Amino acid sequence: MANTYSQIYIQIVFAVKGRNNFIQYAWEEELYKYITAVVQNDKYKMIAINGMPDHIHAFIGLRPAMPVADIVRDIKNNSSNFINDHKFVKGKFAWQEGYGAFSYAKSQVADVVRYIQNQEIHHQKETFLDEYRKFLTAFEIEWREKYIFKDPE
Repeated sequence: MANTYSQIYIQIVFAVKGRNNFIQYAWEEELYKYITAVVQNDKYKMIAINGMPDHIHAFIGLRPAMPVADIVRDIKNNSSNFINDHKFVKGKFAWQEGYGAFSYAKSQVADVVRYIQNQEIHHQKETFLDEYRKFLTAFEIEWREKYIFKDPE
């Protein structure tokens, strides 16, 4: 659209169904590359992606033409099919319902990238659920404990 200018940075956080530790080091890089391709195919910019065996953080530069829910849907649908098609896990892989989406200013981009790149170090000190609750609280998002990502089954 002519004369439309935007600068939108969103960190998306989503978990493996049941928060099971299914994302393995042996193929996580391949998964991140695939998710990056999905994002780029939708004409967005992947700024950073990383995670842990039970969840992923993706930091994306968005265009205002597509709702966040649509890009998350594309990422989750395509990546779960990718994992299942490659038989990276026994049984059927799925992402847990829901996600977190947190917006940032340009001045915060470097800090968010560093945070995402250092997930392994960060999670030596803090659990995913504690991290997620902190995000919700810091961004002043109303939430209920019963709707937070479920513990591993």
